[in-house]
Amino acid sequence: MRNDKENIIVTLTFKLSLNIIDFSEEIRNNHKYEMASQIFRSGTSIGANVAEAQNAESKKDFIHKFKIAAKRQMNYNIG
Repeated sequence: MRNDKENIIVTLTFKLSLNIIDFSEEIRNNHKYEMASQIFRSGTSIGANVAEAQNAESKKDFIHKFKIAAKRQMNYNIG
């Protein structure tokens, strides 16, 4: 199932994860530890799910894993 050519979704979700990591550090610096931890876990899980979908065992497995990532992403659409 894996295709090693550049994938814009993988690239964008990786960049999102890096931004989430930076943002959660800013929150942690303001002593909001629980909030920072939750934002870190949920924000980086999107990229992890997309990466996992790239290594799916079948097309059906890819679709299922990608839908999970899409559901998580919908929580971050602002505006």
